[in-house]
Amino acid sequence: MACRVLGISASGFYEWRSRRPSARQVADEQLTAMITQIHERSRGSYGSPRVHAELRLGLDVRCGRKRVERLMRSAGLQGIYRRRRKGCTVRDPAAARTRTW
Repeated sequence: MACRVLGISASGFYEWRSRRPSARQVADEQLTAMITQIHERSRGSYGSPRVHAELRLGLDVRCGRKRVERLMRSAGLQGIYRRRRKGCTVRDPAAARTRTW
C-alpha cells in the first residue's frame, strides 16, 4: 500500500532498505565526529567558520565551509555569539537640566 501511495516499486523499496551506506554518508559521519570533537574542545564556542578553519589549518582536512555548516546544523551544534551592547544613553528624567552655552 505504501509503495503505491509513494509511486515506487516494491522491489525498489526492498533494494533501498538493504542497501549499504554510501561513501559520502560514511565520510559525513566521520567528519561529523571530528566537528563534534572540535566543538567540544572549544567548550561550545566555535561556530562553523572557526570549526572549518580548525579542520583546514589544524587537522589538514579539506572540506567546504557549507558542508561544515550543514553537518553542524544536522548535529545540532551551534556556536556562541556575542550580543551587541546597548548603544544609547538613557537619561535620568529627574536630573536637572543645565545649559553649557
